[in-house]
Amino acid sequence: MERVSVYLQPAREKSVLHGHPWIFSGSIARVTGNSGDNSPALADVLDSRGCWLAQGIWNPQTNLAVRLYSWDEKRSIDADFLCERIGRAVAMRENMANAMGTTDSTTNAYRLVFSESDGLSGLIVDRYADTLVVQVSAGGLVPHLGPIVAYLTERTNIKTILVKADPESANREGFDPASIATLSTQTRTSVGIRENGLLFEVDLESGQKTGFFLDQRDNRSRVALHAAGRHVLSAYCYTGAFETYAARAGAREILGLDSSEPALTLARHHQAINGFATPATYEKADVPLALRKFRDEARTFDMIILDPPRFVASTAQKERGMRAYKDINLLAMKLLSQEGILATFSCSGMISSEEFSRIIGWASVDARRRVRVVETLGQPFDHPILATFQESNYLNGLICLVE
Repeated sequence: MERVSVYLQPAREKSVLHGHPWIFSGSIARVTGNSGDNSPALADVLDSRGCWLAQGIWNPQTNLAVRLYSWDEKRSIDADFLCERIGRAVAMRENMANAMGTTDSTTNAYRLVFSESDGLSGLIVDRYADTLVVQVSAGGLVPHLGPIVAYLTERTNIKTILVKADPESANREGFDPASIATLSTQTRTSVGIRENGLLFEVDLESGQKTGFFLDQRDNRSRVALHAAGRHVLSAYCYTGAFETYAARAGAREILGLDSSEPALTLARHHQAINGFATPATYEKADVPLALRKFRDEARTFDMIILDPPRFVASTAQKERGMRAYKDINLLAMKLLSQEGILATFSCSGMISSEEFSRIIGWASVDARRRVRVVETLGQPFDHPILATFQESNYLNGLICLVE
């Protein structure tokens, strides 16, 4: 990989000095040393006066032009550097799990590498029992994937490693997802895991994210504390993890809604393999339409869980996305019985916790319900938040008492 010098526009160095790992093309004045082949290159980042700031990988094919990995001028970014970072990330999870008393006998699925939060922008590694899923979203990391896979095998003693990329990210970053898939050490379409003593089957081939929403592990336990004896509606239920926890906690009845029939099939399977007596029904549905239908039918529930997909992916989508969050929460509030529980989430990193709380407040006014937040939820220890990169603080949750 060749090396270039990236000079920033005047007064654009502040975020770099503060440790933010992204530089967008609009902040760049010029790039020198580029051979013109349009391939990613190692980058020394300098301010407008030529003072060295940091180093990363420059990709001329994307608006996220430079991903920063090091603020140490003496240490080059190579496979050894990246593997050292991975080792530190894995060790942190091991130490935290030990401190919390978490063992494989109860939970054997968690995130080992969380991209920018671990100083590894564009790289995610999730462990599912005896399988690792490596998800790449940065074209500049592709040349190093071979050594990374080898290191992961050595460090974790896990032999089955799947390497994948979201097609949209790969297209944006200029690499072929099929080419990196060849680095997988074994083909596997699904794997069974344990999470807090419950059993789940992870769809590694076509599941969302890397196959399972590991970031909701702790939140599922917290929400379930309110489920005993309640008629529960879980909207955007995906493969039914929230409902499985609710069934174990003693929910009276469960209805799950999602637009994906394969996800609902897995949700039914999860109820079956965990063997709880709670009646659980799953229906394929457009959630907002279903909620409006329930409102018109005057149906009520004692507890509603809203875990929608990301509604806001860019600044242009923010206003519309905030309205979408308000609308589904407003409908949920109207469907809740007196003293009902609303567990509601946003995974849109561009919506802060303060903005999400305001959305719930707006919905409560329009619903004419008195809503009190009894617990604020977020990300588990294996999804740490980098203090200088608020984009890593993406998961917001509230457990509310609706009167």
